[in-house]
Amino acid sequence: MSRPARLGLLIVGLLAATVLPAVAAGLATAVPAGAAGAGGLPSSGYRLIAGDGGVFAFGTAYLGAPSSDPARCPRDPDARSMPDGSCWSMATTPDDRGYYVLDAFSGDVYTYGDAVSYGQPADSFGAAGADLWPTSLAMAVTPDGKGYWILELGLSGMASVQAFGDAVSYGDPLTSRITTVGAPVGIVGTTDGKGYWIAFSDGGVFAYGDARFAGSMGGHPLAAKVVGMARTPDSGGYWLVGADGGVFAFGDAAFEGSVAGLHLAAPVVGMAADPTGPGYWLVGADGGVFALGGAPFAGSMAGQWLAAPVFGISAPNAVPAG
Repeated sequence: MSRPARLGLLIVGLLAATVLPAVAAGLATAVPAGAAGAGGLPSSGYRLIAGDGGVFAFGTAYLGAPSSDPARCPRDPDARSMPDGSCWSMATTPDDRGYYVLDAFSGDVYTYGDAVSYGQPADSFGAAGADLWPTSLAMAVTPDGKGYWILELGLSGMASVQAFGDAVSYGDPLTSRITTVGAPVGIVGTTDGKGYWIAFSDGGVFAYGDARFAGSMGGHPLAAKVVGMARTPDSGGYWLVGADGGVFAFGDAAFEGSVAGLHLAAPVVGMAADPTGPGYWLVGADGGVFALGGAPFAGSMAGQWLAAPVFGISAPNAVPAG
């Protein structure tokens, strides 16, 4: 990486560490509820999810958080070791006027704004004991916002996908009996909603439906485990990000920079693509946000007290240009 690029990333990191917006159970910027970008497209904002269910919104509307209910997103629930809470992921509706928070332990889906519940993994657990429940890892919303997929990890160690609403299941490693090496870390739907990718911690990527496999880091040495994935607006490519901030681009996804090699206050835990441009955001467990490739920096939680670590970042699925 060139010295100017390193200096640019360092400046972004310093900004992330020094911006100090007001803190509440969830954090809201000065954006009216339901606000969207010009022409009805999503704004270039993002939200962070913490393990206790805290939601922090930057450049977009704060609409509520599970952390307001102590019964949700518990720490160390029965039969599980989850010391930092159980809400590990969230997903934004296509119009940016709502979002979902997924409880990894209970399989509950919490809705805010215009997000509508179409079912949840918890509904299928029945009388099974908590020690038998699968872990609900991540979710992706369909393009029309009328359904979603949820990625789960069962006791067998195999990844599976449940489809709700108008989302269609196109398969998963469990049903196709694919041997995987790493742990599943994310699911990303295609632009038309007729497929999805599943990313694994070893850098492996599995494509289903009309999702096109464009490469992966599976079988290659990694400095750190892969922790997240995002796609390009046309679904012609995707990025993977490692816990060290390294970014890997495939297909028509352009490499827009990374924070690998920089001293990070906390490991990177996820990424999201800017729906209005070619860039992307990376987020650390301390709530620090790194904006790369022209994605606007709207704020972060770096340097502020958090009741629980941040587990992910969410923005609307990237939309086609024009």
